[in-house]
Amino acid sequence: MKDFFKHNGILILIIALLLAAITFVVSLFFGGTANPVSNLLGVITTPVRDGINAIATWAEDLYTSAFETDMIREENERLKQENARLQEEAREGQAAARENERLRNLMGLREKKRDLVFESATVTARSADNWESTLTISKGSSMGIAPGDCVVDDYGNLVGVVGEVGLNYATVVTVIDSSTNMGALLERTDDAAILEGDFALMGEGKLKLTYLPENTELMAGDQVLTSGMGGVYPSGLVVGHIEEVHTDESGMEQYAVLVPEADLAGVKQVFVITEFDIVE
Repeated sequence: MKDFFKHNGILILIIALLLAAITFVVSLFFGGTANPVSNLLGVITTPVRDGINAIATWAEDLYTSAFETDMIREENERLKQENARLQEEAREGQAAARENERLRNLMGLREKKRDLVFESATVTARSADNWESTLTISKGSSMGIAPGDCVVDDYGNLVGVVGEVGLNYATVVTVIDSSTNMGALLERTDDAAILEGDFALMGEGKLKLTYLPENTELMAGDQVLTSGMGGVYPSGLVVGHIEEVHTDESGMEQYAVLVPEADLAGVKQVFVITEFDIVE
């Protein structure tokens, strides 16, 4: 390499001077146009600058997108919380409205039947088998509830009769249970009959009306009340309405299928009649 520069140094110097002269001349002729060296540098550095600028733009867009995503996520969370709050307020309002409706109905019942003393309770459980129809309520002997007490809904419809009683709970045997047996009165005709539970009908949520007087003209929709005879249960409680009339297997007697007025599957609050005037 040293020998190359030693023998060709003058030639290299001449070539360098010629390149400098050519560059000077080109600059004079092209004015503001970039000289070849600048063009060469531009050709080399422009893609690099473009790449750096693209990366910077991408990073800026990525940061902006992440920031906007966080803002959207925070806004969605705030909206979810607000929606949950509004739903809770709506539920509370609906619950209050239902409670007010129950109390208004109860007040109307109290006005109609001033001889009845009530103790309100909440339904806490229902029988889970097909052999009985019972409800468990939240009040017991500590609140004066006793076996044999009638239980009604907030419209005064008969739900059932208290069976077993604990200190702070009671079991209610509903009107459709197969063990039901009580005096009844047909409201339209004023005829007496007997309410009976029936195992087959219990599965359909219904019961029987038996021992009907001869020549009694029953109609679908006739309302049936408790008779109160014997002083065991209060009189005038709405039990249900007649759905259809049948003749028993002997072909001698008729019976009616009765649909309870109380919503036994959905009732949530009940009223236990702890005292009533006896009708003779």
